[in-house]
Amino acid sequence: MKQDIRSLSPEALWAYFYDLTRIPRPSGHEDAVRQYVLDFGKRLGLDSSMDAVGNVLIRKAATAGMDNRKGVILQSHLDMVPQKNSDKPHDFLHDPIDACVDGEWVTADGTSLGADNGIGAAAALAILAATDIEHGPLEALFTATEETGLDGARGLAPDLLKGHILLNLDSEDEGELYIGCAGGEDIAVQLPYRLHELPDGCAAFRLAVSGLRGGHSGIDINLGRANAIRLFWRVYEKIMLQDCVRLAQMSGGDKRNAIPREASGIFVMPENVRPAVEHIISKELAVIKEEFADTDPDITITLEQTAMPIAVVKNGQVMKIAAAAQVFPHGVMQMSRTVPGLVETSSNLAVCKLTPEPGTFRGRAEMCFLIRSMDDAKRNALEGDIIRLAVLAKAKTVQLSGDYPGWKPDANSEILKIAETVYENMFKKQPEIKAIHAGLECGIISGKYPDMDMLSFGPTIRHPHSPDEKVNIATVARFWEFLLAMLKHIPLK
Repeated sequence: MKQDIRSLSPEALWAYFYDLTRIPRPSGHEDAVRQYVLDFGKRLGLDSSMDAVGNVLIRKAATAGMDNRKGVILQSHLDMVPQKNSDKPHDFLHDPIDACVDGEWVTADGTSLGADNGIGAAAALAILAATDIEHGPLEALFTATEETGLDGARGLAPDLLKGHILLNLDSEDEGELYIGCAGGEDIAVQLPYRLHELPDGCAAFRLAVSGLRGGHSGIDINLGRANAIRLFWRVYEKIMLQDCVRLAQMSGGDKRNAIPREASGIFVMPENVRPAVEHIISKELAVIKEEFADTDPDITITLEQTAMPIAVVKNGQVMKIAAAAQVFPHGVMQMSRTVPGLVETSSNLAVCKLTPEPGTFRGRAEMCFLIRSMDDAKRNALEGDIIRLAVLAKAKTVQLSGDYPGWKPDANSEILKIAETVYENMFKKQPEIKAIHAGLECGIISGKYPDMDMLSFGPTIRHPHSPDEKVNIATVARFWEFLLAMLKHIPLK
């Protein structure tokens, strides 16, 4: 019998997390969860409001004897990344997440879990509802559409928050305190192509790359995992050397901040060429599986007959697109020279899709990247490299959007010093002080509130932004205990 996550400890936190799993909340579709949080705050008689960009703010007065403490903001985001296995019939706009206990972890059945950042949001809700937790003046900020552009933080008014200290509850390794994060930017490159009528005497086939682990394009980019888009083009380049092979469609990846797990395309060829193509796929798959044995042991590449497409792309232009997808930067570009083991600069080739223009024999191949860096100058340099490569590939357009600054570490932070002491006293070990190669909202918020003292921490979450996402149960309990202790030790005004 499947264990109910609401029976886990701390029960209040898990109960609210369960509620969140029942509310569909992919990025850009957060109306229902915003209303849930607003109604929750109003039922408690708390000052609850929503701003113009969809952030929800709930204020709670200090408990007895704590009025003289600095105000604290508990910050989390309400949206989640919707990822599922291709064989999972799940509708993220309507279906609840099927969260379940799997040994020491809570995970989901074939979909992302939403522990990022549902656990942080649930913790804030539990504190707002509690009558037996000591704290000073409190604000809970639930930001909107973090995963697809940090929209809530970007639209946050610079005079909305009253607190002096912000605790971001969106980190993913318990026992680590984060004091800095990377900035980032989205880049979309469009390459034009022309279509031809279908050749005679051909059948259509679907080539699919799947079984990759994917993961978060910031946190997991240093793990060397395979990129499904690159693998697709790597294999197809070899296939197209056979006579009369013509590509019609291709699509890989679907989220800007997720390493692509799947990619597929449709091409046509004479039926008698199929044995040679299957041999190429089998041979290349063996090489790929050996290459990624440690990071992606379940890679599969399949070939299945399918319905005929309407038209095919010129082979010369397919070669250009395939080459570009493998030459454009993906992965770790540079490690930090000052923080051991920290990725400084990276690029994620997140999406590649061929889209025909209706009513014409033209189309565009779009490749989307999310680049990150702890150093804004190096992020700008990487942006320039991608633009120059796009020029060489004769790109039609290059669009830059969604840039956000990094959060510069402050080793002298008052709340950091308190957190170090509290953690060591509670758990008899020192926490690790880190910066993260991902886009925490602290970077944007610090630009609007430059005097605010900030810290980020959370429970241990593995494989966020993928169907393998899971959160460690024991670390959720420690995260909760530490958060409550921090609220007791907030300094005086």
